[in-house]
Amino acid sequence: MLDDEARQLRLLIDGVVDYAIYMIDTEGYLRSWNAGGERIKGYTASEVIGTHFSRFYTPEDAASGAPARGLRIARDEGRFTAEGWRVRKDGSRFHASVVIDPIWEDGELIGYAKVTRDTTERFRHEARLDHARDALLQSQKLEAIGKLTLGLAHDFNNLLNIIINSLELVDHYTPEPKAKRHLQGAMRAAERGALLTRQLLTFGKGHALVAERHAVERIIDEAMDTLQRACREGVTLHARLEDDLPEIDVDREQLEAALLNLVSNSRDAMPAGGHIAITATLRHCAPPYAADQPASRFVCIEVSDDGEGISADDLARVFEPFFTTKDIGKGSGLGLSQVFGFARQSGGFADLKSTPGAGTTVSVCLPVPRESE
Repeated sequence: MLDDEARQLRLLIDGVVDYAIYMIDTEGYLRSWNAGGERIKGYTASEVIGTHFSRFYTPEDAASGAPARGLRIARDEGRFTAEGWRVRKDGSRFHASVVIDPIWEDGELIGYAKVTRDTTERFRHEARLDHARDALLQSQKLEAIGKLTLGLAHDFNNLLNIIINSLELVDHYTPEPKAKRHLQGAMRAAERGALLTRQLLTFGKGHALVAERHAVERIIDEAMDTLQRACREGVTLHARLEDDLPEIDVDREQLEAALLNLVSNSRDAMPAGGHIAITATLRHCAPPYAADQPASRFVCIEVSDDGEGISADDLARVFEPFFTTKDIGKGSGLGLSQVFGFARQSGGFADLKSTPGAGTTVSVCLPVPRESE
């Protein structure tokens, strides 16, 4: 009878292939192994029985004493549960959910029952959801800032128009050269303010784009002379464009302004010199703030540098108007906000990836019209 029960239990445990179920002794050495353990971890029973279960841990976890700590907690508290990375026979890592239960006989600890489940797909899915959720919250925050900015920029733009018109009128009736110089200085300042206002309006989607069908590679090729001149000595620039990119509907002037803003930012991030690369590729993807939506085709333009990079604390704010990592007086903080607003107003999105000390890459992804697909 006992032999039959043991046989049925053995068949039951071996029939569970989604879980690694095995027993280890009080010192952590394996005493049994099931088919689920072989499927998940890649070892046969003959390869692991008699060896220490710490072999399944990552080297860093094993060095920190995690295997022994799990057994101690299971013994003292009646159960140990955890999630973390484990190692297969081939050296690859998988995310695991682990349960360790102590086995007692007549009040004496005789070993542990250990159950491991491969949760890699669930872990990655949750990570993707977290990323999409964070991106959505960031997008909503920028949309709220954009609405506030839009109202302020419109009022400011109206005031500037009055100032500029008045200065032009006064300049027309002022023959005095010295007064004219002062008026011209005031006019330049007002025009600079008007440029900043246009950048704010672009961020807040209050600047009407004039979208026409263009080939991105032609726009970039023709803008290279201007972009080259924006680079100081010691900074090199080159473009690498994918062949046969589909044409897109885009405001050429705004795209050129976005490229100039990005190249200027990269230049400023490399005071000792460096390299800037512009690439254009076709991607099939969804915006980061809407990762659950069906993927679409985008022409993605990237501007990459090997400069100082941006800290993790600043990454969430880089597209906000007036936020800048530059020293006071060296930047308006509107360049990236113009890029963000232009991309969103064009039906696409902008993204930024950066590692301190390893450079920055900004992507501007613009949708491919349906008739071009």
